[in-house]
Amino acid sequence: MKIGKIPERVLKRSVLKQLPIHTDKITGGAGVGEDCAVFAPENGDCTAVCVNTTTGTAGHIGSYAVHAAVNNIAAGGADPKAILVAAVFPENTEEARLRTVMKQIGDAAGALGIIVAGGHTEISGGVSEPVLSITGIGQKNQDQRACARPEKHALADKDIVMTKWAGLAGTAWIARERRAELLARYPAYFIDEAAALEQRLSVVPEAATAGKSGVLMMHDASRGGIFAALWELAQRAGVGLSVHLKAIPIRQETVEICNFYDINPYELAAGGSLLLLAENGYGLVRILAEARIPAAVIGRTDLSNDKVIINGEERRFLEPPKGDGLDSFSAGMEKELF
Repeated sequence: MKIGKIPERVLKRSVLKQLPIHTDKITGGAGVGEDCAVFAPENGDCTAVCVNTTTGTAGHIGSYAVHAAVNNIAAGGADPKAILVAAVFPENTEEARLRTVMKQIGDAAGALGIIVAGGHTEISGGVSEPVLSITGIGQKNQDQRACARPEKHALADKDIVMTKWAGLAGTAWIARERRAELLARYPAYFIDEAAALEQRLSVVPEAATAGKSGVLMMHDASRGGIFAALWELAQRAGVGLSVHLKAIPIRQETVEICNFYDINPYELAAGGSLLLLAENGYGLVRILAEARIPAAVIGRTDLSNDKVIINGEERRFLEPPKGDGLDSFSAGMEKELF
């Protein structure tokens, strides 16, 4: 199989069907578009748990890995509390590199106000590049009913709101890791601004703001870009959708870099962006703006099974995610970057 997330059809028949995942004690859990499992006891708070694996040799792998896991928790409507870290490094790893990656993890966790509660670290001849598996833990201070999954079709006829910009994580990664190549065409300040987007990788602020504003569902974008995130959101919500391509926010840095490498910016890793379903999307956008979080209404859900992207007179149907724009790069990139 190809590097990256496995195809949805393979996930369903060869992974999900093989696992005992159904219980009345868990809402969410394993499934298409489900990044976070919520344990909902009869009494007391809900506990959210997720796991995310990041591999590669890129310079800031530790920071990216932490944000990927914590974003899953925040998008699940929970308050991130802690992470567990399982790190496997190849046998040629120098101690200085090990120390650097672990400091990145610690610094990212500290900036997010969460603790590293434990984990496991080893050197292995079975891997050729670092593998970081981050388990995120969060808490929902709500009753069990509030933690439950919405009924089928309950999320139709709702506005789709997107925070920040398409291809955010991928743009930051390419700008930092391919700086020398990009300098052949673009000035240094332009590349620096693109790389600085990694400071916007966390969706914790917008998830917290949206959670207090009556949002109906949240889904953090990741591998496969905003198109993949829209597909997963629709699958999870059990709805169709129509999205206007020109309404999707995108930075000029992303446009230029994607043109340079012939990448579809809407299929480029979009960690740092959050999709939200709301009754009044424009009202939610105003609330997010007051919190200095850029956002836009990009479309609406419906009762169909269609997932449509509208660009002027052209209409195209989204297909199940097949890969990510970063997959065109050589080994050494984060294979599960958000």
